[in-house]
Amino acid sequence: MTQTSSENVTWLTQDAYNQLKAELEYLTGPARAEVTAKIAAAREEGDLRENGGYHAAKEEQGKQELRVRQLTQLLEAAKVGEAPTASGEAAPGMVVTIAFDGDEDDTMTFLLASREYASSDFETYSPQSPLGTGVIGKKVGENAQYELPNGKKATVKILKAEPYQG
Repeated sequence: MTQTSSENVTWLTQDAYNQLKAELEYLTGPARAEVTAKIAAAREEGDLRENGGYHAAKEEQGKQELRVRQLTQLLEAAKVGEAPTASGEAAPGMVVTIAFDGDEDDTMTFLLASREYASSDFETYSPQSPLGTGVIGKKVGENAQYELPNGKKATVKILKAEPYQG
């Protein structure tokens, strides 16, 4: 097992961990066997240079193996814990509403989570992103600072931090 720094840790609920583990088991078992069979069947058709089925199956295999590597790394670095509670503190798994420069008319609401849990309801920011690292641990009413891509600092005020009900 590789050593991971706290910045590479992804916090997952037990349910989320189980779901990702099941996906990994499917990809390394039945899905891998399926794509191998597709490649073998396409190979039987003859000339591989002009064999669309063969190339499509090889591409599918590449995408599956990439996902296997992503899931393996994610699960190795994962910390499994309880879903966040309504503590009013910005933490992974929370839906956070911020006001830019304290202006409560200029707000943004986002899910603070890894991309595995990107939501169609909210924009998702990783806890390792500049905004994520700035707001994490801050309570409702507190200000947070983070670095913009141009190197300048931005200040936001935490308006809400509630558990995601995905």
